[in-house]
Amino acid sequence: MTVTTRQTIVRKPFLRQPLHMAYISMFLVFWLYSALSTPDLTNWLTENILTLSLLIFLVAFYNIFRFSDTSYTLIFLFLLLHVFGSQYQYSENPFGEWLQHQLNHSRNHYDRLVHLGFGLLLSYPIHEVLLRGFNLNLILSYLLPIELVLSLGAVYELAEWAVADLLYNGTEQGMDFLGMQGDIWDAQKDIGLGFLGSVITISVTFLVRKVRG
Repeated sequence: MTVTTRQTIVRKPFLRQPLHMAYISMFLVFWLYSALSTPDLTNWLTENILTLSLLIFLVAFYNIFRFSDTSYTLIFLFLLLHVFGSQYQYSENPFGEWLQHQLNHSRNHYDRLVHLGFGLLLSYPIHEVLLRGFNLNLILSYLLPIELVLSLGAVYELAEWAVADLLYNGTEQGMDFLGMQGDIWDAQKDIGLGFLGSVITISVTFLVRKVRG
């Protein structure tokens, strides 16, 4: 099995891509498990609207724009992070609770981990789309992913607030959905972590390309 990078995209049919087949199979099994085991199906459905949208996009454009295996791996990891978060309220995520006790923190930081992962794991696929799909020059293909992650992070926080207000009508359940855990700067910190993750990934991408010449 050959693992592709941006420079070695292999346009084989899906049934001849064992890595892609493994990713989608593992993800669908975990997605179904999270739906069946979640204690709050309404929260799960709400959280997974974006997950479903991304999956539809990836399937619809699979034969139009083929990501590298590196990008598919990063997308797969982010989706797992997000779905595991949607399985519970973010403030009650068991891995976040374990980290909270281990590090003696005052809150469950799993939501922070997902926002960091958004920038860290999705910036390279965005960079790939801009560079190969839109044929942008290298400078823009480095800068725009960071700006897009920052913008999308802000849009997500606005959408999350709107859904919480409309669906839960300002109740305590709405606050739990937002995952603020008493932190009035929760939205700003989430956006900032996504931005930080994006800067790290794009910086590493730039340095790796420089080293490879």
